[in-house]
Amino acid sequence: MPRLSWFRPAPPTPELLKAQVRAFSRQVPMMYALVLVNTIALSATHLHSSPPLLTLGFPGLLGVISLARLVIWWRAQKTAIDHAAARRLLRQTLVFAGVLGCGFTFWAFALFPYGDAFGKAHVVFYMAITAIGCVFCMMHMRAAALLLTAIVVGPITVFLLVSGNPVLSAIGFNMALVAVTMLVILLISYRDFSNLVESQRGLQERQAEIQSLSDDYLRLANLDVLTGLPNRRQFFARLQRVTDAAAASGARFAVGVIDLDGFKPVNDAYGHAIGDRVLVEAGDRLSRDHGQPLFVARLGGDEYGLIIEGDLDADALQALGADLCAALREPYSFPGVTAQVSGSVGFAVYPQAATAPNLLYERADYALYHAKQNVRGAAVVFSADHETAIKASGMIEQALRHADMDAEFSLAFQPLVDIREGRTVGFEALARWTSPTLGVVSPGDFVPVAERSGLIAAMSPVLLSWALKAAASWPGDVRLSFNLSARDIASPEQIARIVAIIEQSRVAPERIDLEITETAVMRDFDQAARSLATLKALGVRIALDDFGAGYSSLSYVHRLPIDKLKIDGSFMRGLEAADKRRAIVKTILDLCRNLGLDCVVEGVEAPEQLVLLQPLGCRVVQGFLFARPMPGEAVAGYLAGERGEGAALRSAG
Repeated sequence: MPRLSWFRPAPPTPELLKAQVRAFSRQVPMMYALVLVNTIALSATHLHSSPPLLTLGFPGLLGVISLARLVIWWRAQKTAIDHAAARRLLRQTLVFAGVLGCGFTFWAFALFPYGDAFGKAHVVFYMAITAIGCVFCMMHMRAAALLLTAIVVGPITVFLLVSGNPVLSAIGFNMALVAVTMLVILLISYRDFSNLVESQRGLQERQAEIQSLSDDYLRLANLDVLTGLPNRRQFFARLQRVTDAAAASGARFAVGVIDLDGFKPVNDAYGHAIGDRVLVEAGDRLSRDHGQPLFVARLGGDEYGLIIEGDLDADALQALGADLCAALREPYSFPGVTAQVSGSVGFAVYPQAATAPNLLYERADYALYHAKQNVRGAAVVFSADHETAIKASGMIEQALRHADMDAEFSLAFQPLVDIREGRTVGFEALARWTSPTLGVVSPGDFVPVAERSGLIAAMSPVLLSWALKAAASWPGDVRLSFNLSARDIASPEQIARIVAIIEQSRVAPERIDLEITETAVMRDFDQAARSLATLKALGVRIALDDFGAGYSSLSYVHRLPIDKLKIDGSFMRGLEAADKRRAIVKTILDLCRNLGLDCVVEGVEAPEQLVLLQPLGCRVVQGFLFARPMPGEAVAGYLAGERGEGAALRSAG
């Protein structure tokens, strides 16, 4: 027995109304064909026994109305139906179900008296079969189907039951049973139809939610959360598409990589909140109209990527790069803070630099590296010279990877001289490499390659062991200076190895100066600070090398356990004629005195430079004026000769 909920009308949702229209529109032709054919057949059997009004006029009028409704529904089937139109059609259908049901019922009852027994049976059969067919065609429209059943089946059933004829009464009873069964089936079918529509609606809503979440995830996966710019993933996907299109069309385009110069000191000095605002502002400045259509993405950290579609030559890219760098150089003003950073940019042009997306990016990145090393704050376009340098670096890297350190590497030692006392107070250990395939390779060539490739991590411990072994034979008042790379101080494991090597050597930690550069500190300040604290706890001294060549941030001097500054040798070039350079050197020397730091001036090559340095308060220098780097076995003779000359001078005095 069906539950009462089957008979309760569910609130018609927009989806249910439109589903009813779609379902009924497919049944309309069949329903009206059934009605018209059955009506014509009934009219034909009564054509000679009934008045023309009942056999032609009245059924003709009902047929015309039915055909008009058929046309309306046929058009509705061909057009998109919204919620309001669906509701309007269903209301009209309900009204016409009542009107046509009453009309055909009245007509059938009007024909009933005119026929013979077979004619009367035909009228009863017509009403029953036509009504059942129409109800099943309208099973998706419960209200109309129930109304039609009540108007057509109800009267004929009652008429037959009260006719007094046992046969007709039995037929009426059978029709009543069929009507009840039909209604139960109708209600069950409508319930299932409604549930199906509702489940489809729920499924569509879930699919819409899933699609929305998918769109959000896709957007987040391709956007940088901080700046709102496309991220690294989207940049390389776009680069692949642009490269494919250019390969097909023969077009040219350029890739750019921008790195902010001075961002790390700003981030360290003012905190991550200000650093984040600088990154957002830098992204906004790069996204401005610079006269060329730019695709700007944040690749990570303080690095941004550019894709410039269009046929730009080197001069046009240089002009664009100058415009971008000028925009980045403008002060970054926030409440209570004004930060200053700049930007360097490297460009690579397709297809001259490369045809593969990854190689094109690598060429732009190399141009950026060249800019930061040579023309910081400017633009560099990748050229054939850079390609030659890359190939040379590749050859150096391959040779380094297969190098026999014991056979190919050695150390040279350059003195650090106290010009007041006229004696050597230490030696800096400098790596030397003679490759069996490349010959003598300059440290300026192989050290950067070793650092970029990570090979320096294996080289530093070996070279330090050699340097300590050599220093163990020196007088106790002569110090050893050794350079640590960025990878050395960025790795706690590497620092642990260095500490173990020093502890196992025969050189007191107090005689050792470990030199670092500002660049090494900038990569990971916090880890660098922890590494230097570990080394200081051992007893070694920390020197900041090449001071003045980079950012020369006093923040590092203040926040790190620095014992010594080494003034970059570039200040010595043209010192005699450059008042500003002398002023800078004097300022650094004064700074060291005020902070209690030792200071070494590098690159002293001429007596005139020494004459200028002495009045500035300089005490310890390093350079070719005193000695070129020498093999380890020459150090003892050099020291003996120097001290012998000193003793002779003292005796003569």
